[in-house]
Amino acid sequence: MTIYSEKAIAKGARSNAMMTLSPETFLTLTQWAGILTIVCAVVAGISFALKWGIRFRLVGTTGFMLVLTTGLFALSLFPIARTSVPGAVRYVVVYDNGANQAVISVPNTITRSELEATLQQAASDLYSLGRGSQNDAKLTIRARTILHPQPGISQPLILGQVQRSLAQRNDPDLKIDIYGDRLRQLPPPIAS
Repeated sequence: MTIYSEKAIAKGARSNAMMTLSPETFLTLTQWAGILTIVCAVVAGISFALKWGIRFRLVGTTGFMLVLTTGLFALSLFPIARTSVPGAVRYVVVYDNGANQAVISVPNTITRSELEATLQQAASDLYSLGRGSQNDAKLTIRARTILHPQPGISQPLILGQVQRSLAQRNDPDLKIDIYGDRLRQLPPPIAS
């Protein structure tokens, strides 16, 4: 998401003055919203002292500005953009205990390189500060697919797993295990 400054729009120089919505940008917006909140509070205080008719509306405006400032501050703490791993395919989370284990489902046409990239993507996407485990400080994500050896029979097949730290956002020690023998059990790709 990109926003443009008013000067840049007036000059027509959109491409040179883009400002991405990063935590630093939200911190700057928080500071300006905080100043505006203080101004609203002062005006509301003056309106009560002078018994203006709109004094209760000004209190509501001040309350709204306080909520807006708090929200902007919260957005300045953590980045809202997710990282994208090149080569990753779409996956579905089929199990997540909210602590240290999750299972994702991948298509049975996946290749070894796509599986590795998808496991890295899932490790990035499923990390959260709220995850906690009393026994294990690692998040384990397993990738599985479904095979149909016969009509009416479904067989789940674990293709690999990734383990990452629950303590660090950017874990340099991702441990990815891909089970090559199980990848060879997948059906051959259909030529188009």
